Amino acid sequence: MSRKPVIAIVDDDQSIREALDDLVLSCGYRSRLFSSAEAFLADDDRAAIDCMLVDVKMPGLSGIELQAVLNSQNAPKPPMIFMTSYRDERTRAAAIDGGAFAFLGKPVDFDQLVRCLEQALKH
Repeated sequence: MSRKPVIAIVDDDQSIREALDDLVLSCGYRSRLFSSAEAFLADDDRAAIDCMLVDVKMPGLSGIELQAVLNSQNAPKPPMIFMTSYRDERTRAAAIDGGAFAFLGKPVDFDQLVRCLEQALKH
């Protein structure tokens, strides 16, 4: 039996984490939920993550700051799909320049998100 991809969901909004968890599970993937960038960074099993769904604006470290921390570490980094209700060009450019796989607006179009996830996992 092949291993199911693991998707990290990093968002401070519990209802969004739960909705994304349901979506990820319905696609046949496994998920790991994190309420903050700091909680993700504190996890000892980050190497098992195949893709990340990350909110941009969170208390503490933002999604962009999390990306910068991961980029500074000498470790493989899974593809990151950013989601935000703040669609300013500067933030989008920072995410893409930092290597983001995609930058999606909230409310997230689930069909578009599933397509992005499938593409990111093939990448």
